[in-house]
Amino acid sequence: MDFKDQIKQLGDRVAKMKDKIQTEEATKNAFIMPFIQCLGYDVFNPMEVVPEFIADIGIKKGEKVDYAILKEDEPIILIECKHWSADLNPHNSQLFRYFHTTTAKFGILTNGIIFRFYTDMVEANKMDEKPFFEFRIDDIKDAHVEKLKEFHKSYFNLESIINTASELKYMSDLRTFLIKEMSEPSDEFTRFFAKAVYQSTVTSKVLEQFRGLVKRSFQQYINDAISERLKSALATDEQKAEEIAKEELVTTGPEENKVQTTAEEMEGFYIIRAILCAKVNVSRIIHRDQQSYFGILLDNNNRKPISRLNYNGRKKYVSFFDNGKEEKVEIENNSQLYEYSSRFVKVVDQYEKKGAIVES
Repeated sequence: MDFKDQIKQLGDRVAKMKDKIQTEEATKNAFIMPFIQCLGYDVFNPMEVVPEFIADIGIKKGEKVDYAILKEDEPIILIECKHWSADLNPHNSQLFRYFHTTTAKFGILTNGIIFRFYTDMVEANKMDEKPFFEFRIDDIKDAHVEKLKEFHKSYFNLESIINTASELKYMSDLRTFLIKEMSEPSDEFTRFFAKAVYQSTVTSKVLEQFRGLVKRSFQQYINDAISERLKSALATDEQKAEEIAKEELVTTGPEENKVQTTAEEMEGFYIIRAILCAKVNVSRIIHRDQQSYFGILLDNNNRKPISRLNYNGRKKYVSFFDNGKEEKVEIENNSQLYEYSSRFVKVVDQYEKKGAIVES
């Protein structure tokens, strides 16, 4: 089994077992030690992995890090662990204190599901406040696997990882900057684009006018790019749907085949899936067509509805579940789904963070 398969298999195991893991120690044994093994290190060899590694801090003696991975008898990676349900945000200060007392160049803060990787790019021997790399092992993407592979014992190269860390940090910072500017363009950002197309002086009035134009232009570009991808996906999916429908008609007869999935419903499904692709693996977003509505679910779980499309009547409705129960909103066409992106993201966040179940 190659590295990618090992990591994804562990991710599946974590997703299935987490609700049965009651303690931090159990989290370490069931999730984090297998993760270290996936990286090629022998968790039972104290020359490679030291549990409860002592990292004395000033006058505080006997301070311990959950795990230290060693190379040539020196720690290269420190790992601080929490229970799988713990919020990691309040805990990076603890790893921060340990970091500068050792020769380790990397720190990992994890609850066995979320993994955050830190180093010292801003100031030498002082752990950065923000991680340069983060992923969820139960929703890990191929790009994450490739980056994680650099930490494998067989491929570990300090210079190479530092270069990668630098790229990841700046790409993350740029992504955050772009998201913020596309949502609420600043004066400098707006002026840059205004000067590129506006021939006269950019006054404060012109600047305010272009602020809205810049925001809408980015939204339109993103929507167009998604729509182009959806067209090719829909063409393939429509063909498959026709083939399935023909098979069902032969098997059950026309009277029993009551549910008919339309191209418009599939287009809505793909739009919602595209909106959520940055939050969860799209394979977890499933559609189920019923006689009265077209359902969209997380993890194929009826108790985790993302949305329902009610397109069978004279009017079209989309259902939201982000406020704890179903709320129907009338729309004219699928393009309006983009306007409700935050609501789709919100309900998925609720399922992911709290395991919330909503009423339908």
